Amino acid sequence: MTERGITECDYGQWQGRGLKDLAKEPLWSVVQTQPSAAAFPGGESLPEMQARSVAAIRRHDAEVEAKYGADAVWAAVSHGDVIKSVLADALGMHLDLFQRIVVGPASISIVRYGKHRPEVVATNTDAGDLSWLRAVAPVGDAPVGGGAGPGQPDDPSDPSEPSDPSAS
Repeated sequence: MTERGITECDYGQWQGRGLKDLAKEPLWSVVQTQPSAAAFPGGESLPEMQARSVAAIRRHDAEVEAKYGADAVWAAVSHGDVIKSVLADALGMHLDLFQRIVVGPASISIVRYGKHRPEVVATNTDAGDLSWLRAVAPVGDAPVGGGAGPGQPDDPSDPSEPSDPSAS
């Protein structure tokens, strides 16, 4: 399925130009230091790109959860700026900070959405078996102190654990 909401930013007149050439443009500095103010001539702004991308990801996540349950795993494939903007949103970061996030080609970043908040489980990983995702419980209450990890005795989102601490 193609989701138009997560297509690359519309860079307008910047599309197809080399980075060395673009770095000479006054807008380049804005893109690097204040992305929330960056609007590409003949294209879209970075805040517009973030708004449509986050809306598309959250909408698709809700649809998958409704159809397959809260522990369903799905993937979206997109471009660096789109992925960085979705990660910034999930982290609660202002768009002006999204250039601090590194997303390499063909890397994997993982966000789990839940009823309380999104969780960024991994960013920019490109190695290993991801079957462990099946063991990551859907987002629930945040464990005090960060917890001992998924499925560990103090994980409040682990359904096998008693909900009453005095019951153990």
